[in-house]
Amino acid sequence: MAKRYTSNLTWNDVTPESVYLNRRNFLAGGAGAIAAGSIAGPAAATQYSTDETPNTWEEITQYNNFYEFGTDKTDPAKYAGALTTSPWSIEIGGLVDKPGTYDFKDIMSEMTIEERIYRLRCVEAWSMVIPWNGFELADLLNMAGVKEEAKFVSFETLYRPEEMWGQKKHYLVWPYTEGLRLDEAMHPLTIMATGLYGKDMPNQNGAPIRLVVPWKYGFKSIKSIVKITLLEEEPLTSWNVTNSDEYGFYANVNPLVDHPRWSQATERRIGGGIFAKRIPTKMFNGYGDEVADMYKGMDLAKYY
Repeated sequence: MAKRYTSNLTWNDVTPESVYLNRRNFLAGGAGAIAAGSIAGPAAATQYSTDETPNTWEEITQYNNFYEFGTDKTDPAKYAGALTTSPWSIEIGGLVDKPGTYDFKDIMSEMTIEERIYRLRCVEAWSMVIPWNGFELADLLNMAGVKEEAKFVSFETLYRPEEMWGQKKHYLVWPYTEGLRLDEAMHPLTIMATGLYGKDMPNQNGAPIRLVVPWKYGFKSIKSIVKITLLEEEPLTSWNVTNSDEYGFYANVNPLVDHPRWSQATERRIGGGIFAKRIPTKMFNGYGDEVADMYKGMDLAKYY
């Protein structure tokens, strides 16, 4: 059973999107601590949330990868409005006690929604800080009942080419699939996100429900999930099948192991401007204290 973290965060702890830039200017001007009763300051550090300033709503929703809507960073915001997200259901099957198709609304009625402010590190060496809303994946898997022989979890994105025009292209294997080892899936940092900045998840960011695994490169955090399968063997995943030399199954953030075409030692924080200095990338994206024990004895250059 995964250890359950108890949240002491509320929405008031997150920097409001409308005051993000003003707050940055305010602090830059040498002002001291924000007085009680005024606008919210940086989110308080917790067991699972970073105290780094979140990116703005505009940055998060206007710059991202969702190849089902095209390969340009602005394509998802342009074209994802065509996606129908209601009604929505998730098929949960494989090595579970209660296989079936679960309605999204019924899932939400059973879950405790929390705010989690996580760093996101893309394999392309850019990063953001995102205030997600969601619940621990372990809670959903426990609801379905995980059989003892299960060792891995497979995820599948919606396949609907008439609404997701990028699926008509052949740069990836469709539908998009991803996978985790069971202990990774049950870890309390692993969440199913259903929104950001206190709002429902925008289509371009993976509405209505997506995976977020903050110590792994962003492509592992599969969007718009319609199927979850518990398995005994390691599942196939889209990027690993397409190009296994560049995209491993584990995809843990590791500044010591470069992508074949670029260094992973540093990253570009979105929103910092064109003259912003690159920042050092942290092992496991800074979540090593929580997750490193899961990989003891593994060659992280071989199992990348």
